[in-house]
Amino acid sequence: MRWEALFDDMEAQLVAARTAAVRLDVAELTRAERATVALTDRLRAAGASSLTVRTAHGEPLRGSLVDVAPEWLLLAVGPVQQALVPTAAVVAVGGLTAHAAPAAAAVERRLGLGHALRALARDRAVVRVRAAGVEIVGRVDRVGADHLDVTEADRPAGVAATWAVPFATLEVVRSG
Repeated sequence: MRWEALFDDMEAQLVAARTAAVRLDVAELTRAERATVALTDRLRAAGASSLTVRTAHGEPLRGSLVDVAPEWLLLAVGPVQQALVPTAAVVAVGGLTAHAAPAAAAVERRLGLGHALRALARDRAVVRVRAAGVEIVGRVDRVGADHLDVTEADRPAGVAATWAVPFATLEVVRSG
């Protein structure tokens, strides 16, 4: 009888040690997998969720996520207003879940900030551009490799003030 109890006890200890080792392995693999997840992957997994996005110099942007690319995200911040935010300008995002979407497809990875800004230039919509704490209201006239030109709205005829805004300083472009 005592031998059976001894062997049962040893077997239980082995099972417990194996279970603990598996738990440690799973925890380590989970941490390693999480280390590969990009913010844009989590944003894509959020779908049309309501989020709060903070940039360095501005008030928090609250709205529904409309679209995401590696270099930008688009929020619906009002009934007709949208905000294009470069991911480089994002300081914090509230409202995300722990889930992540698979890596972006090749075409989506190539949709840079310039693509989104060229669409605004094509539409000739009046936008509010905030860059490094400065705000310019006008139309996006040109989009270069690393900057955009914004011509101020509501200027007298023949008097145009055009500002070149580097992408690196861009915080948000609001339309609508």
